Amino acid sequence: MVALLTLTPLTRRRLAAFRRNRRGFHSLWIFLTLFIISLGAELVANDKPLVLSYKGDLYFPVLKDYPETTFGGFFPTTADYRDPYVAEAIANDGWTVWPPVRFAYDTVNRTLDRPVPSAPTWDNPLGTDDQGRDVFARLLYGFRLSVLFGLALTALSSLIGVAAGAVQGYFGGWIDLLAQRVLEIWGGLPQLFVLIIVASVIQPGFWTLLLILLLFSWTALVGVVRAEFLRGRNFDYVRAAKALGMSDTKIMIKHVLPNAMVATLTFAPFILSGSVTALTALDFLGLGMPPGSPSLGELLRVGKENLQAPWLGFTGFIVLAAMLTLLVFIGEAVRDAFDPRKGADR
Repeated sequence: MVALLTLTPLTRRRLAAFRRNRRGFHSLWIFLTLFIISLGAELVANDKPLVLSYKGDLYFPVLKDYPETTFGGFFPTTADYRDPYVAEAIANDGWTVWPPVRFAYDTVNRTLDRPVPSAPTWDNPLGTDDQGRDVFARLLYGFRLSVLFGLALTALSSLIGVAAGAVQGYFGGWIDLLAQRVLEIWGGLPQLFVLIIVASVIQPGFWTLLLILLLFSWTALVGVVRAEFLRGRNFDYVRAAKALGMSDTKIMIKHVLPNAMVATLTFAPFILSGSVTALTALDFLGLGMPPGSPSLGELLRVGKENLQAPWLGFTGFIVLAAMLTLLVFIGEAVRDAFDPRKGADR
């Protein structure tokens, strides 16, 4: 692990090999830029001002909710800054700074002069969906949700998969044999049917979906890590460590795991893209996030149901295809950088 995280000569050669792959290197920067922008989605698309001044006092509605009475209203509920009365009161005694898009992912545009889904306008640059919600805002928030879900699922499944594969490969024998049979049975379970059953009983949410998909996704890395540990446990330095009395846990973590992590890192971008695709597919089928949640799959489903509004389907497809393409390019670059046949490990 240390050899991968510190800038050893081998790590420098791998980083240099990754940078030489221009397609993968540029894809990484594009993906990181889009992800960072999506992390600040509330600053880009929101139905609340970023900052406002009212009677000489500064307020930050994007960070804190204020009651309507703060701005001269009559109700103690959270202020609706798009309400004409509130907007006029603030305009008369102050000023506001709005985000570029004045709609959150769940904000309905009630000022439309055309039926929904409506075509792109200056207020809604990518149009609105069948409920009058801004498509750009839902794309931005949906992109963030998909990536965060994919990262969480990738990290947890990798952690479990590496641990299971390490135990199998290092100890071998009846432990490996029993674990292999369990994996064969577990891998044969119908994942989609399990999701349908769960969706019929409870309303799936972020953590529920993450847990269900984690039950099946962790097996992806077991075989790779198991093979690395089966090979690594017979190395001379591992036998020397055993002869010196080092515990099995320390040997696994310090001496064998770094070699196994190379294979894990090369698989990570592809696991991430698979996680994003899985969430999108479930949302498209109506088995994913709760209704109203920003989702690329939900946008694709709305586009399928409203073929007279082609911008819905095209927008969702282009964003999803671009995201997966970037992840595949990154994965190929990482794989080549860690491939000894490419010269990085020489």
